[in-house]
Amino acid sequence: MAAPTSSQPVARVLPRGGGGGFRAFPESAPASLRFSVGRRRAARLEVKASANVFGNYFQVATYGESHGGGVGCVISGCPPRIPLTEADMQVELDRRRPGQSRITTPRKETDTCKILSGTHEGMTTGTPIHVFVPNTDQRGGDYSEMAKAYRPSHADATYDFKYGVRAVQGGGRSSARETIGRVAAGALAKKILKLKSGVEILAFVSKVHQVVLPEDVVDYDTVTMEQIESNIVRCPDPEYAQKMIDAIDKVRVRGDSIGGVVTCIARNVPRGIGSPVFDKLEAELAKAMLSLPASKGFEIGSGFAGTDYTGSEHNDEFYMDEAGNVRTRTNRSGGVQGGISNGEIIYFKVAFKPTATIGKKQHTVSREHEDVELLARGRHDPCVVPRAVPMVESMAALVLMDQLMAHIAQCEMFPLNLALQEPVGSASSVPAFAPDLS
Repeated sequence: MAAPTSSQPVARVLPRGGGGGFRAFPESAPASLRFSVGRRRAARLEVKASANVFGNYFQVATYGESHGGGVGCVISGCPPRIPLTEADMQVELDRRRPGQSRITTPRKETDTCKILSGTHEGMTTGTPIHVFVPNTDQRGGDYSEMAKAYRPSHADATYDFKYGVRAVQGGGRSSARETIGRVAAGALAKKILKLKSGVEILAFVSKVHQVVLPEDVVDYDTVTMEQIESNIVRCPDPEYAQKMIDAIDKVRVRGDSIGGVVTCIARNVPRGIGSPVFDKLEAELAKAMLSLPASKGFEIGSGFAGTDYTGSEHNDEFYMDEAGNVRTRTNRSGGVQGGISNGEIIYFKVAFKPTATIGKKQHTVSREHEDVELLARGRHDPCVVPRAVPMVESMAALVLMDQLMAHIAQCEMFPLNLALQEPVGSASSVPAFAPDLS
């Protein structure tokens, strides 16, 4: 049989159990040939959806595009009997939504969510939870020029390179509007983590362009949501918050944009969360954060600054506290050692680039491969970091929730070694959450 030519449609068959690689046959070949790999092996045609599902145990699939009918998510693996209403998710969606202030995009969306499945009388049922948010302020016409020309540093060109087709209105799946599904699912994950283990996740803006919040200004042990939400830039220090707002205003009126950094902390994370070697907790966090739109950098603990230390300066020495717990005197590890949480505060930073779509004329290339000039229209954030805060929190919650379920499944199936371990539910060995089912 001749090898299939490039013009012939090809079906690929994977032998059950793997091994042997793929065999390719043209679709014109007889079915008995295309779907057979030998007398002793049964074959199956495998189709794997790509890149739209996050997590292994607490799974979230997002869907929708920025100017389509709506966006949302499907959450699988949620434990049953968790109190959940749309109001629980709406609080976080309101923090993420556009049009909050003059330093965010003026697009007006209420981002009102609707839970379509997975709950009954205010309780999760253990079945998939479907959350939907309609798009109500669409202006697809604002993107007519961008249908023909690639926006510099945006995903327009690479989507064409990969798929050969794309949704030209508002960036489609590459738009930050996709994160609505993440934030809705993250709200549920945050609630379960709080109920189960007392985990608290907070993020705040620590840098806007060249305005940097000094490391010693914010106390990770005591900073509150109220402090973070007290201003439109979500920086817990009023003095630096105003400097950041001024920096955003300065570029906003010029039609330009700037980037910044979001710092995230997670308090009361149980010891033992994370799975070496490929699923280290910091590796899972890094993947989650770098999957966010406009994210360009991640560091945990001392991060890149740790390279300036010697080993004797950087090591976090252990000691026994008054309650008999193993603690570290410093926390340059950022609460994670060997890919596993050690009970200290987890903290990390995420860098976000300047918004790619700006109101200035730029040189680019058209889809017909011609050099052109582009003056982009549409409504965009002059700085994404204030609205990125709840997105970072949500992705951290999804990682910790997934890793918590993995830990319980593996390490708490049999009685614990109480000389070394403690239940992840709470430090007091008493379940932190027992729902009232009466």
